[in-house]
Amino acid sequence: MKRTTNVESREKNIKRKSKLINFLKKHRKIILLLLLACILIYIIYMVVKLIQKPTDTVYVEMGQVREEEIAVGYIIREEEVIKGENYKNGIEQIKTEGEKVAKGEAIFRYYSNNEKSLVEKIKELDGKIDEAMEATEKLPTSDTKALEDQIDSKIYNLYGESDLKVIQNSKDEIISSMSKKSKIAGEQSPAGSYLKKLIDQRSEYENELSSGEEYIEATKSGIVSYRVDGYEDILTIDDFGKYTKEFLEELNLKTGQIIPMSSEEGKIVDNYECYIVCVLDSDYAKDAEVGDSVTIKLPSGKEVKASIEYKATEDKEYILTLKIDEGVEELTSYRKISFSIIWWSSSGLRVPNTAISTEEKNGNEIAYVTRTRIGYEDKILVKVLKTNEKYSLVTNYTSDELTELGYTPAEIRNMPNIAIYDEILIN
Repeated sequence: MKRTTNVESREKNIKRKSKLINFLKKHRKIILLLLLACILIYIIYMVVKLIQKPTDTVYVEMGQVREEEIAVGYIIREEEVIKGENYKNGIEQIKTEGEKVAKGEAIFRYYSNNEKSLVEKIKELDGKIDEAMEATEKLPTSDTKALEDQIDSKIYNLYGESDLKVIQNSKDEIISSMSKKSKIAGEQSPAGSYLKKLIDQRSEYENELSSGEEYIEATKSGIVSYRVDGYEDILTIDDFGKYTKEFLEELNLKTGQIIPMSSEEGKIVDNYECYIVCVLDSDYAKDAEVGDSVTIKLPSGKEVKASIEYKATEDKEYILTLKIDEGVEELTSYRKISFSIIWWSSSGLRVPNTAISTEEKNGNEIAYVTRTRIGYEDKILVKVLKTNEKYSLVTNYTSDELTELGYTPAEIRNMPNIAIYDEILIN
């Protein structure tokens, strides 16, 4: 009886398998289509997921992380405007914009009255005098040659000379030598009276030209600037406490605007130091103290050291006066600039903040990154040293630090370390 039951059971199993095989054969196209549909749905799901939250990798690199804040600053400097009596005549520059000068050096001069007309008349007379002298006969060549050499030497030495006394003395000597040369020619020439008349006329023009000249000298050492805007007596270094937010805004200055050149006056600027006043509302400005050192980036991109000279608080904003002693010359063209304050800067292993995740261990949030190598992923614990909005500087924990965080000796032994050029996941 038992044997019969086993035979019947086997026959039933064979029939079920046969029915299943027949069903699969009969509906295999439908089944294949369903499998393909499932695979396609899965692929679409993964693509959508990847688009919504893409997976990417970056390499750990040595780099710099800094905290940089954009600010707008007002330039405060020690400067003295210099103006003469003949300012309406216009300026001829002796020292160029930004050139260093010592006290007493001539920096510019005002044109004489009718200077252009007088210069043209003198030039015309010089031509006539040369023609008259060429017409003379039997000139004592040794005497005139010596005088010509003296004149040429004096003229050559005047190039680049800025000392007013030297210029005037040389000028008198040139006129004297030319007069001697002309007299020699006149004494032995039938046209002497005509030549003398030309020379006398030229001397009158020279005297008229000289009497109207006005040279302006430097009252102290510094750099010369012709960019005068009228704020030299307003934005002064005598009292930084007067620079409130309202005071600065009422100046109505445009950021980055270059001060135009003046044709009537110049000024001497202290080239050793200047100050930048700015209004900030950051936590770094809140914590800043007088005497602290920072780095600032000027409009040119040049980075210079600065110190906090003065600090005031208005509501939840902070007015800082920064002192710099580098790059002073490039700021003489501006009164209000956009610049950056670099509060701190450090270097080390740098990773994007998007590559850092955290896990909880004994109530502590522990940072880690995920390293990928040949398709395998490792979780690496990292200690964050410095961070800004985009990047963080990281390093490895020591064994003692990991023990204090609650990791076992076995866990510590098996922990990988982060190193430069590791490929890590982000997002």
